[in-house]
Amino acid sequence: MIAAPDRTPLTREFFDRPVLEVAPDLLGRVLVRTTPDGPIELRLTEVEAYDGPNDPGSHAYRGPTARNGVMFGPPGYVYVYFTYGMWHCMNLVCGPEGRASAVLLRAGEITEGAELARKRRLSARNDRELAKGPARLATALGIDRALDGTDACATEGSPLSLLAGTPVPSDQVRNGPRTGVSGDGGVHPWRFWADNDPTVSPYRAHTPRRRRT
Repeated sequence: MIAAPDRTPLTREFFDRPVLEVAPDLLGRVLVRTTPDGPIELRLTEVEAYDGPNDPGSHAYRGPTARNGVMFGPPGYVYVYFTYGMWHCMNLVCGPEGRASAVLLRAGEITEGAELARKRRLSARNDRELAKGPARLATALGIDRALDGTDACATEGSPLSLLAGTPVPSDQVRNGPRTGVSGDGGVHPWRFWADNDPTVSPYRAHTPRRRRT
């Protein structure tokens, strides 16, 4: 008999650890997005770690800005950024306050509220594609900059929270280079995913964009 996923909320202590411990431990956890239309729940299957001052690939590598300020705050908060002029991506801050490390949520399986996610992801060919990639995940859950700074460890009333779920066993966790990260930050094997899960996004190496002439 398969046990039901654990509905215990993740505490701030869970996130108050080194980012390379938190990232793989997030696999199998459940992200709950509460909306006026109802809840959407997602089982995390792919994440990436970003280690602030030690990581040229991190938004926080060069210090705090108006955009990345949440990363320098307490663990367990949500950092949302806007990229390529059209997409949002969601991160969870971890480590001690001031460290500025975070985990990018790259993909997951919608386990509740799929009908709500489908309305936001009309181009998805099937439910496995609803949150297959960080921008798709954010779109499916209705994540935007208005949720930047949300406390995901709040005891009640938060639009975003994390449940213990069913952690992916360590022998089923894989890791490799982060998607689309270039330069010195591209060498770190800090992308983590659940092996053989159909919701995990395909790996893509960084491709320099051509400058307009």
